[in-house]
Amino acid sequence: MTKTTPPEPATDTIAAPPAENIVADQTIDITRDICPMTFVRTRLALDRLQPGQVLCVRLRGDEPLRNVPRTAQAQGHTLLGLAREAEGVSTLWLRRG
Repeated sequence: MTKTTPPEPATDTIAAPPAENIVADQTIDITRDICPMTFVRTRLALDRLQPGQVLCVRLRGDEPLRNVPRTAQAQGHTLLGLAREAEGVSTLWLRRG
C-alpha cells in the first residue's frame, strides 16, 4: 500500500493532481534508466496490469519526467498524480487505460 502526501508539482514540467491516497497495484523504479528505456520499462509494466489498475513509477531527471507521462497519456493511460522528491527523483501514478 502506497500513501504519499507530495508537494505541489513544479509548473515548468507537467501538471498533475496531488498524489494523496493513491494506492498502487505495482511499483517500478526506473531512476537508473535513461530514455528511451524509461518508457519501455513503464510500458511493459502497464501492459502487465489489468485496465483500471495503478502503476507507481519512480524516475529521475527532467527528460523522463516530461516523456513518460506524455507518452503514457498518448497511449490512453491516465496520470493520477505526481510527487517531486529530493535529488531530481519524482514519483508518478498512472492508471492503465
